[in-house]
Amino acid sequence: MKTADCDILIIPGLAGSEAEHWQARWASRLGTARLVEQDDWHAPEPAAWRARIVEAVAGATRPVILIAHSLGVVASVEAVSDFPPGTVRGALLVALPDVEETPDLPAAVRAFAPLPREPLPFPSLLVASRSDPYCRYERAEDFAYAWGSLLVDAGESGHINVASGHGPWPEGLMRLAGFLRNL
Repeated sequence: MKTADCDILIIPGLAGSEAEHWQARWASRLGTARLVEQDDWHAPEPAAWRARIVEAVAGATRPVILIAHSLGVVASVEAVSDFPPGTVRGALLVALPDVEETPDLPAAVRAFAPLPREPLPFPSLLVASRSDPYCRYERAEDFAYAWGSLLVDAGESGHINVASGHGPWPEGLMRLAGFLRNL
């Protein structure tokens, strides 16, 4: 599959994706990509976030590829059961926050717990860092196994965001290209 063959839905996490974030950069450079907007990026409400993602998937005119980061991963995985069957063909899930076991997360983020453990009905990659302050690598590995996702070890990469030095994130684009090629 090529990017021109699908609708790419980019799903940011808490606070959205600032202009320097790899998600915002990808959304502006990939012709079939768009950001899934939320009403309030700073006070997330689980049902509202899931509904917005379901609405974006249902409104797609081509097969859907999800590209989610952080809390966007959680909201996307929680929304899966409400997607029109067969619409989503794959997902690139980056920097899962452990909303169950990370004590320093805001209460609004912890409200997304518990994380689903059912296998995803489409191929997926879960990119996890060994130094992510919001999720231990072993927990990401556990969820990748439960979801049937291929786990990608990003090494010591923090939360894979601007603060950890991942502005354009060319390695992620290469990983996305390889993933799409195999769909």
